[in-house]
Amino acid sequence: MQDMYTGMTKQIIDFNRNTFDGGFKAMTMFQDQTEKTFHSMLDQASWIPEDSKKMLNEWLNNCKKGRDELKKMMDEGFNKFEELTMSSMKNMASQ
Repeated sequence: MQDMYTGMTKQIIDFNRNTFDGGFKAMTMFQDQTEKTFHSMLDQASWIPEDSKKMLNEWLNNCKKGRDELKKMMDEGFNKFEELTMSSMKNMASQ
């Protein structure tokens, strides 16, 4: 019976991880496409000073770094949660 609960728990964790990954991938694709459009418009806007363009590019890079950090933290969190949950299930099974 404990194996059934362990398997179900693993499936729930995997489902949540895959749901996050799918949403994150969609968000990343949207942001990347928006960035391409933004750069296209920015290249055509000769009236925008170079310093402003540089600042906007730095802002976009910071957004990407934040996005990458979020993904890294979420992956680490899912891994830690899975480790803790699975070890707790094993401990309960051995009692």
